[in-house]
Amino acid sequence: MKMGKKEPSFFDLFVETAQATCSAAQKLEQLTDNFTDILSQVREIEDMEHECDNQVHKILNQLNKSFITPIDREDIFLIAKEIDNITDSIESTAHRFSMLNVTSIREEAKVLVKMIVQATIELEKLMNELRSMKATPTLKEKIIEVNRIEDEGDVIFRKAISDLFASEPNPLEVIKWKEIFEYLENTLDACEDVANIVEGIITKHS
Repeated sequence: MKMGKKEPSFFDLFVETAQATCSAAQKLEQLTDNFTDILSQVREIEDMEHECDNQVHKILNQLNKSFITPIDREDIFLIAKEIDNITDSIESTAHRFSMLNVTSIREEAKVLVKMIVQATIELEKLMNELRSMKATPTLKEKIIEVNRIEDEGDVIFRKAISDLFASEPNPLEVIKWKEIFEYLENTLDACEDVANIVEGIITKHS
C-alpha cells in the first residue's frame, strides 16, 4: 500500500510528536519558574499532552493501514509510545504540584526541569536526523547528548533525595518532594529510552 500524497510520512509525524513533547516540557519550565496560577498552567500542559496523544494516534492509525514501512513496525510503535511516555510524565509531574499542595519550588526541581527541556529539544532534532537513516556524526552527537543529560540528571536526583532526607524537618514535605523528584527523573529516563531506540534503529540499518 503506497502512502497517499497528502499523508505525512512517519518521520514527519515523529517530528510533530516530539515538538508537542518539547512544548509541554517548556510549559513545565514556565510553571516552575513562575509558580502562580498553577491550575491554569497545569491545564495548558494537559492540553499539550492531549495533542501528543493525538499525534501518537495518527502514527498508530497510519501504521495499521501501511503495508510497507520505512523502518520496522515495532520500532515505529516504540518511538511513538516512548515519546508519549515523556509527555505523560511531564503532565503527571505538573499535576503533583497542585495535588500535593506544593507552595514553592525547590531549586533542584527547577534544574531537573531545565534538563528535561534540553533533552526534549535534542530529541526533536534527533527525529529530524532520523529521516536520513544513517549513523551521521550529528545524529550520534544528539544521542550522546541525551544520554549525558540523563546521566547528569541521575546525579542531581540522587543528591536532591539525599539532601531532602538530611535537611527537611517536615515529613510531609519529604513525601511530596520524593514523589516529584522521582517523576522528574522518570521523565529524563523516558527521554533516554527514545534516544536508545533510535540508536538501535540506526544500528540495524547501517
